[in-house]
Amino acid sequence: GISCAVLRTFAGRVPIFGVCLGHQCIGEVFGGKVVRADRLMHGKTSPILHQGASVLKGLPSPFDAIRYHSLLVERPSLPACLDVTAETAEGEIMGLAHRSLPVHGVQFHPESILTQHGKQILQNFLDLCRT
Repeated sequence: GISCAVLRTFAGRVPIFGVCLGHQCIGEVFGGKVVRADRLMHGKTSPILHQGASVLKGLPSPFDAIRYHSLLVERPSLPACLDVTAETAEGEIMGLAHRSLPVHGVQFHPESILTQHGKQILQNFLDLCRT
């Protein structure tokens, strides 16, 4: 596909919010590796742990989110320009934010009704776009 090419072209020009595959593209484009997950997570919820950074500002930790993926951004390969903003209890990366560009990503699906606080996550991204 062209997702990574689009990210390379527009990162730094417009704010970007990557969801699932988009989150994985953020990891890959900036130097991380995307690998097979130990567990397939198609249609399953997980508690998401975070410190209230990026698009997760003002949300309780943990909150439940729906996941549909079999790939993950690998933590050991994560470049210094990306911060982990959310994870599972097992340490799987569930959120990323670029340190100097308006680029944010989540591995889970905030647009799903099975993700708690999904509307607030989307609103937080819009608020970040305005700053």
